[in-house]
Amino acid sequence: MNGGRILGLGLLCAIASGCGVRNADLHAWMDEVRAAEKVAIDPLPVLKPYEQFVYVREGIKNPFLDTLEDPRLAQRADTGEDGGIRPDLNRRKEALEGYPLDALRMVGTLGRDGSVWALVQGPDQTISRIGVGNYLGENYGRVSQVEETAVKLVELIPNGTGGWMERAAAIAIVEQ
Repeated sequence: MNGGRILGLGLLCAIASGCGVRNADLHAWMDEVRAAEKVAIDPLPVLKPYEQFVYVREGIKNPFLDTLEDPRLAQRADTGEDGGIRPDLNRRKEALEGYPLDALRMVGTLGRDGSVWALVQGPDQTISRIGVGNYLGENYGRVSQVEETAVKLVELIPNGTGGWMERAAAIAIVEQ
């Protein structure tokens, strides 16, 4: 039995010594990685504290309602006391006022005795003759000038405080 133990112990030593040789490259790589330069990680950025906004309703329009909070502003808006411009809501609307400007196309011009009219096509494919003073578009746009390449107009749009303001617009001729 002593011979079997000695043989087993010798075999065990041979196996253990073989494992050390096989992993020599692994140990060398681990030593190299441990010795490598350490990478510094930037600290997390400091977050700004949340600043609370307090909404004060007095004197400004409520974004959730269609009414003005200040009764004086509401009265001005209802009665039109701002003394500014406003559309004539009593006049009869023209045919091309039912369409947005981007749905209208200028397709040509007509001229006679120094007067120039624009030919404007609506989405329903009808062509209308438009001159200075006619109305176009959904924003009470009144034609101010007709040129050979464009129709210039002035629209009336709400200014957000119950009044109206003018905005220049144009429809250019479509080249085909």
